[in-house]
Amino acid sequence: MRPEALQRLAELPDDAVVLDVGGWASPLARADWVIDLLPYETRGLYGHSAPADERFTADSWVQADICGPDPWPFEDDQFDVVLCSHTLEDVRDPVFVCRELSRVAKAGYVEVPAPIEDLTYGVQGHWVGWSHHRWISEVEATPLGQGFVLTHKPHLLAAEGRHLPPGTHERVPEDQRVLAWWWEGSIPARERVHVAAEEFDAWLAGLLADCAAAAAVPVPRAGAFEHPIGADDRRFTPRRISAALGRRTGFWKDARR
Repeated sequence: MRPEALQRLAELPDDAVVLDVGGWASPLARADWVIDLLPYETRGLYGHSAPADERFTADSWVQADICGPDPWPFEDDQFDVVLCSHTLEDVRDPVFVCRELSRVAKAGYVEVPAPIEDLTYGVQGHWVGWSHHRWISEVEATPLGQGFVLTHKPHLLAAEGRHLPPGTHERVPEDQRVLAWWWEGSIPARERVHVAAEEFDAWLAGLLADCAAAAAVPVPRAGAFEHPIGADDRRFTPRRISAALGRRTGFWKDARR
């Protein structure tokens, strides 16, 4: 989570009731409640922000699927603030999650990877972006305020010319590698659906061009660069798969949470 967001959360009034959505990996101590698919007892895969100061307890930890189909077990506007950091890109139905964020809280904070991170080859291993991310996130202006547009992240991004070269995401400041903002009232969200291949190609070409310009790298073209693994390494033997995935893949470590 961005340092400025953590600071703003720390400055909330003591009586402000805070919900952390998807906080299991690194729960925010300031949260009074947490909702996550995984249990309280195993929380903190990436560490705790301040375990001695945790305001939530086992009783205020709700273990549930945040993608429904049932609404979360909270009243409308039950929380003053809800935060959802580096979670929407992971789950199967982020639009449903945004709808529930808007329902249960008066205001909130969201943070997701920017496209430049999820379109760069080699961020985590021998693939594009992070292995467990399902969506590429963008922002758009709506009558209700700034909102999300989420596009399914398909496997075909691994083809040459359909992603950014290794290290591209590191050529921009860290705050440009995430999309983050505070909202009040509601957070609009929708899925971008491409019916024809030409629609997807046009969208991806524009997004790659924007990211390449921000990082001052050439716009990807088919055959423009080679991956740091040889053709022989792409044969799917168990040993080569294990070597390519590396030690991180056992727990999908994304420590920005």
